[in-house]
Amino acid sequence: MGPLAGIRVIEMKGIGPGPYAGMLLADLGAEVIVVERSTEATGVAPPSHLDIHSRNKKSVVFDVKTSEGLDNLLALVESADVLFEGNRPGVAERLGFGPDVCLSRNPRLIYGRMTGWGQAGPLAHSAGHDINYIALTGALAAIGDRDKPTIPLNLVGDFGGGSLFLVVGILAALLEVRSSGKGQVIDAAITDGTASLMSMFRTMDKLGVWTPERESNLLDGAVPYYNVYKTADAKFISIGSYEPQFYALLIEKAGLDPAVFKDRDNPSRWPDMKARLAAVFVAKTRDEWCEILEGTDVCFAPVLDYREAPDHPHNQARETYIKVGGVTQPAPAPRFSRSECSTPSSPPEIGADTDAILAELRERRTKE
Repeated sequence: MGPLAGIRVIEMKGIGPGPYAGMLLADLGAEVIVVERSTEATGVAPPSHLDIHSRNKKSVVFDVKTSEGLDNLLALVESADVLFEGNRPGVAERLGFGPDVCLSRNPRLIYGRMTGWGQAGPLAHSAGHDINYIALTGALAAIGDRDKPTIPLNLVGDFGGGSLFLVVGILAALLEVRSSGKGQVIDAAITDGTASLMSMFRTMDKLGVWTPERESNLLDGAVPYYNVYKTADAKFISIGSYEPQFYALLIEKAGLDPAVFKDRDNPSRWPDMKARLAAVFVAKTRDEWCEILEGTDVCFAPVLDYREAPDHPHNQARETYIKVGGVTQPAPAPRFSRSECSTPSSPPEIGADTDAILAELRERRTKE
């Protein structure tokens, strides 16, 4: 089930953006076969059976440092539509499954390369992590308060600039190979993807409505009507009353004095207005503000932690979260009107599908 049913993907076991990209493809119906490094957890990534990113996938153990393991991998490549890996540049070539070798075995193969710095450039062979990649692209400097940047988990770099751009590249290449009949290599660098994510702010800078200084702009915590406020129970609410009509409704619903909150687009007024709003919002609990503001055009939502989020009525109504093997996790997204995605299966044990895949390879060799 799913729009990618019939597509076979080989995922070389890695960390962060690679497994998440594989999960997205598997959720959409692709057969994703994870090539594990060994029968034991290596510490490089969570054990497959404990990793939500491993749901819907198959798991095989091929030690590609041995001739037998490499032969099995390359035999599997012949039946695959996609292979992706997350090694530093040159590692896959050294191990014997670089793009040239794989494409010689399967000229239609889409070969994805997921790295932080990319396959070329002065930093290409250097170690790095999400925080470094988003630092180099201007994203980290733009997030946080005036005192220092705030680390946005690893959502912006690894998953936003990495996984999603790898998946976009794979899907685009799968479409292109239909007409060309030729596979190709995708160089998915987290720095490239994150730079792309920052494009809107470059436009706003060009228009003179954005500056590099944090907490000085519309979307970075400077304005009083697009902000987060503490409540009486030490929780938080979010306000996004950007449009004038939504702002007017906020003033009305919160029982504020319109005269005090006029001239809202004057930056010199923002500190005082934020302080006044903070004093108002801290007078009631988060649930009390939900009763007043939720579901209105104020543009409001309670700030929920990841354990609270599945219990919100909207998320429950849409079944945004599901349970797989007793573990609460996000449901596959997006949703399709016809090519419906199946309910994910539980993550497999390491190597659970090795015997079945090896039997398939032996059968194919026999037929040849």
